[in-house]
Amino acid sequence: MTIHESIAADGEDAVQGQNVYVYEAPVRIWHWVNAFSILTLALTGYFIGSPLPSVPGEASANFLMGYIRFMHFAAGQVLAVFLILRLYWAFVGNVHARQIFYVPFWSGRFWKEWLHEVRWYTFLARQPKKYVGHNPLAQLAMLPMFTLPLFFMVITGFALYSEGAGRDSLEYALFGWVFSIWPNSQDIHTFHHLGMWVILVFVMVHIYVAVREDIMCRQSIISSMISGERLFKDRED
Repeated sequence: MTIHESIAADGEDAVQGQNVYVYEAPVRIWHWVNAFSILTLALTGYFIGSPLPSVPGEASANFLMGYIRFMHFAAGQVLAVFLILRLYWAFVGNVHARQIFYVPFWSGRFWKEWLHEVRWYTFLARQPKKYVGHNPLAQLAMLPMFTLPLFFMVITGFALYSEGAGRDSLEYALFGWVFSIWPNSQDIHTFHHLGMWVILVFVMVHIYVAVREDIMCRQSIISSMISGERLFKDRED
């Protein structure tokens, strides 16, 4: 079964009050590790870009910004490792593990259902469609606003880290090529900062949509990322 058949055909068939196992354990673990890593990176990254104006006591007695930078670097390394593992699982996991990495642009059915989802989220459609995995609108949004920005943030983040580690470091050997694209590291800082906001905007919309779908579509969305199962409730419940 293709990924598109899974999110469309099976989703319509699985609406009779039954549980469907969707997200495997590695996907769920990655989701929550990713969430906490992004939260840590966003908070520490904000303070790195806008340092605290002062700290109490002698400067020699404080290492506040050092701790903030350490937390940022550690969270970034965790994010990178789990992103690599998540990419691996896209090849060995079930069909739903691959949805965030590509969009079936060639499918007319996909675009027809994508249009329906646009109408549903803009309150122009009265009845929602149900999908086992991500709906077409979510799948289309995740690739440019979440998956690709994550890879971009990891690459630019390690490039900026390599600047401090030095030209003879492993980080510079792996990511120094970024400076051949943007020789001015301040440009990389700016793009890295903008990438954070792209991901944060996506996260805010993602949370809103998940809560909305849980309430209005008679199916479990939030709990499915804990149990792995999606419950399709009967319409008369």
